[in-house]
Amino acid sequence: MRELAEQVRRAVRRVTDAAQDLPPLVVDSIIALLCYLATIASPVVDREDTTMMYVLAALSSLPLAWRRRWPVPVTFVTGVSTAFLAVNDLIKEVPFGQLVATYTFASLASPGWRAVGIIGTVAGLAVSLSPKNSILPVSASVILFGGAYALGAIARSRRALIANLEARAEQLAADYTQAASRERQRIARDMHDTLAHSVSLIVVQAEAGPVVVRRDPARAEQAFDAIADAGRDALTQLRRTLGVLRTEPASRAPQPDLDSIPALVEQARLAGLAATLRETGERRPLPADTAVAAYRVVQEALTNVVRHARAGRVDVTLRWDDEDLDLEVRDDGRGPSRRVGPTAGHGLIGMRERVAACGGTLRTGAASDGPGFRVHARLPVVASVVPVRPHG
Repeated sequence: MRELAEQVRRAVRRVTDAAQDLPPLVVDSIIALLCYLATIASPVVDREDTTMMYVLAALSSLPLAWRRRWPVPVTFVTGVSTAFLAVNDLIKEVPFGQLVATYTFASLASPGWRAVGIIGTVAGLAVSLSPKNSILPVSASVILFGGAYALGAIARSRRALIANLEARAEQLAADYTQAASRERQRIARDMHDTLAHSVSLIVVQAEAGPVVVRRDPARAEQAFDAIADAGRDALTQLRRTLGVLRTEPASRAPQPDLDSIPALVEQARLAGLAATLRETGERRPLPADTAVAAYRVVQEALTNVVRHARAGRVDVTLRWDDEDLDLEVRDDGRGPSRRVGPTAGHGLIGMRERVAACGGTLRTGAASDGPGFRVHARLPVVASVVPVRPHG
């Protein structure tokens, strides 16, 4: 018995799978044909069939082949034909075609047409069921049509739920892609800022090393110490940045902030610049991302001064007010006209993206009141709720 039940279950599954692979028009045509045969079965067996019965039975069933494409017209045609069959006492069994049509318009029709369909179904039942019918046929008809409509509504709700879940999954996938892209950009900026700054200092000190060794051995020792310090700092920050990409937890060393800026200025001095740091106003707490952005702006600006400006002096100024931190890095070098190279351009773009992500603004260009290049960033003291899209 169990083997027979299992065979039946497998056979049903095969039939179901095969039906799912059929085109919708073929499936609906089979349903329409079955409804037609079920409608004419009893009159043919009872030998009460007439030409009108065959015609009305065809109109009440065969249009179901196009029920998915035109649910409202099909429901109207089948409904009117079923009503004529009932009024002329030509239908002996359940109105299969009209039940399928009711399910279809409940599942596919718009809300307005569904309301019209409900009213039409009630009117058709009122016309079809004569006063001489007992309460059982009326109750059975209400239950049948109500059940068909409920099944259609369930199918409609299920499709809407699936569509909603698919849209949500697509949105989550898009959000994940955007988040991954932002993280890649952040890591790229961190690596660029760290390596460009440290390697620039190492290159400058190494190039000046032979000259300093011959003229001032004591200063040469300081230069080599600066090279070692810059290399160790680069390795530390690079290890922390790359730790995000590994399976093991990244280093928990704190991100650089405003307290790390004096070390950048000192490194610029060791590179041979007359570097100064000035801070005015009362220091206010900054969000972590804003503090990192301020540090990176100073780091990138000083890197560009060391590598491209041919400057003798650079001044870093931090001005605090109630709402913003004004950060300025200015040198006395050759200005922006000859500052070329992919590294410098990428660094300026990275600075602008960092500042914009914190809700601030960045301006770079030639100094208006003298020679040199000026980098000016205005960073909000309070955390920005919605990051500003970078411009330029």
